[in-house]
Amino acid sequence: MREIEVNEVTQKVAQLCMQSNYSLGDDVIVALKKALEEEESPAGKEVLRQILRNAELAAGEQVAICQDTGVAVIFLELGQEVHLVGGDLNSAIAEGVRKGYIEGYLRKSMVVRPFSGRVNTKDNTPPVIYTDIVPGDKLKITVVPKGGGSENMSALGMLAPARGREGVVDFVVQVIDKAGSNPCPPTIVGVGIGGTAERAMLLAKRALLRQVGKPNPDPEVAELEEEILRRINSLGIGPMGYGGRTTALAVHAEVMPCHIASLPVAVNPQCHAARHKEVII
Repeated sequence: MREIEVNEVTQKVAQLCMQSNYSLGDDVIVALKKALEEEESPAGKEVLRQILRNAELAAGEQVAICQDTGVAVIFLELGQEVHLVGGDLNSAIAEGVRKGYIEGYLRKSMVVRPFSGRVNTKDNTPPVIYTDIVPGDKLKITVVPKGGGSENMSALGMLAPARGREGVVDFVVQVIDKAGSNPCPPTIVGVGIGGTAERAMLLAKRALLRQVGKPNPDPEVAELEEEILRRINSLGIGPMGYGGRTTALAVHAEVMPCHIASLPVAVNPQCHAARHKEVII
């Protein structure tokens, strides 16, 4: 059994909140540069240049890539041999988000009473936390700031099983087509297939953590991703909706078994500011 002080968790979460909002991952930068090389639309190419320049400036100046610094979504992989001491884990994570967003001069976007008062919590808490218990004696923390523009374009389809593969492809493409410029393309499109309604949505969000453009290890799913991406990039929406062939940088799909009467399909787009950072304690 290994002990981890929750104060260490607080400090790590605070750092990850700031780092994730300041710097895009190398995989995202590589994907954006590749898109710039392949884009044929002059307007689309200029948008991609500006996106890359913005990312360079944000990282250099240690300021937010985007003014929407998002909901703090936290994924935990908690080793079953870990004993957390010194306080409550969820409270420690919330304190880390509070500390990171205040000290990092990041916009606070969370409101209470979402259907009525909509009063800002002023520290971007509470975070949204997902915890998986895994083998081992370590704690992996992944912080994913999720902006409202892309999150608002999420969709869940409870398809008839008879619609099959074609129905899945059509549904995802229709969601992105309807979204247009709203999720700030070029996007990464997370797709969750199977499970239950809520599980499919979580699969779609988790899919966004994969290295950009890395195919699903299952060849059948990888082929599905490739077809959806090809069809999305044939829509002509282009970078920030100005037209072009780069509406999405990648499609990442995750699949799990489901009920014989169901075919849940979830879509969770991520804007071009595809932010997440992780640490292992």
